[in-house]
Amino acid sequence: MFIHKAFKFRLYPNQKQMELIHKTIGCSRFVFNLFLGKQKEKDAYWSITEEMKQNGQLSSNNWKGDYLNKYETIKELPELKKQYSFLKEVDSIALQKSVENLADAYSRYYKKQNKLPRFKSKKNPVQSYVTKHTNGNIAVIDDHIKLPKLGLVRFAKSREVHGRILSATIRRNPSGKYFVSLTTEVEGTELPKTNSAVGIDVGLKDFAILSDGTIYSNPKFFRSLEGKLVKAQRILSRRQERALQQKKPLNEAKNYQKQRKKVARIHEKIVNARTDYLQKISTEIIKNHDVIGIEDLKVANMRKNHNLAKAISEASWSQFRTMLEYKAEWYGKTVIAVHPTRTSQRCHACGHTEKANRPSQAEFVCQKCGHTDNADVNASKNIKELALAV
Repeated sequence: MFIHKAFKFRLYPNQKQMELIHKTIGCSRFVFNLFLGKQKEKDAYWSITEEMKQNGQLSSNNWKGDYLNKYETIKELPELKKQYSFLKEVDSIALQKSVENLADAYSRYYKKQNKLPRFKSKKNPVQSYVTKHTNGNIAVIDDHIKLPKLGLVRFAKSREVHGRILSATIRRNPSGKYFVSLTTEVEGTELPKTNSAVGIDVGLKDFAILSDGTIYSNPKFFRSLEGKLVKAQRILSRRQERALQQKKPLNEAKNYQKQRKKVARIHEKIVNARTDYLQKISTEIIKNHDVIGIEDLKVANMRKNHNLAKAISEASWSQFRTMLEYKAEWYGKTVIAVHPTRTSQRCHACGHTEKANRPSQAEFVCQKCGHTDNADVNASKNIKELALAV
């Protein structure tokens, strides 16, 4: 079985390469927005005609707006380059991939899997483009990566790249750093079987509580740097106000840009620390257990509770679940999501379910059989039981 893996590295492009990266990002965004605009026009014609039909102004709606066709749209790129010569300066595969991304976004929209695609903005904190591997145009050569149009770019080689390279995503972070993510195809290797199953109950006080009694604490990386972040954002706000008073564009205000990068670096530090923690504990759980039961939580709905929204976002339960699922696929393990209804109120010993079984956040006392346990451990045991019953 072959699986896809990503290898992320820090890039150190020279000035000329940085300029070309910026141009490629801009051209990819331009192509995406251009074809999105055309498709929105087609959709608007259909909507207007349909409204006229409903009002009795037309007997029928004969306007048949076409779905965005990926292959037909890509065929328009050569003609587009004649009209906009700057598109010839950048990687042509990156432009094709931008069209593919738009077509995929529309495909998911038509299937009601996501919202209508939106225009891309140059104000987005993270800017990126994707290019595909063909005829050896992407390769790792010692401490350099060969990339289309860019040539050899120096990078921090923190580990070896394994497998057949499929694509590369080049990103510029808000802090001004550049990264490349190589997607490769490798043969999956199963980890030794442990004949062990476990249930996981996630929380806010402790991040994850396992049915075997293992508890992973919640480091709260955001809270630890929140004071520093607030102070940095206040300084940024003052410098923005000063630049506006001087009628100076923000991209030319040096003090503002310096402070903007300081704020971005704090955010980056929080994200990196959280991701590293989740990577470590998800790998540990996958190595030690063959079957992992988790709750199928609707995190987006839970965040609507304004009192808990910040804490839930900081916990990153969805990211943790994603890591468990793809690592289980890599290593031949199984992750089963179960319905979370009343798992915290059901007694694992006798099965009695009652709200009064949980007199406090931390304590579980069965009102029928008298069984006592840590409330979260009891819930994780129920999750394990439900997962094994699937």
